[in-house]
Amino acid sequence: MKKLKIYTYFGCGSCIKATKYLTAKGIDYDELPIRETPPSLAEIEQVFNSLGQRVKPLLNMSGQEYRRLGLKDTVGAMSDAAVFRLLSENGNLVKRPFVVTETGGWTGFKAEIWDTLL
Repeated sequence: MKKLKIYTYFGCGSCIKATKYLTAKGIDYDELPIRETPPSLAEIEQVFNSLGQRVKPLLNMSGQEYRRLGLKDTVGAMSDAAVFRLLSENGNLVKRPFVVTETGGWTGFKAEIWDTLL
């Protein structure tokens, strides 16, 4: 597997666990700060396709920004393209960690799931 790209937030427990996991497994990765450098539109669409074309796994629904913007009530009526644009402009809204591979990607961290993906 080629090098992974992982978007993280320094205060995110799942992100810390994910990078420790990758390091322990000897997996090479590039880490980017998700708030300062959100994933690109192309990366979001790539992970969306890897996740079975579902928008929900892309969203940080427990975040303050998600609640502040009232997305719970509006995201369902938005087009995929509109959601992708919003995520690419606001890393606070992206589920983390956000992992991009050469051909796909995923969100969140669960060691037992990552074991099957890597």
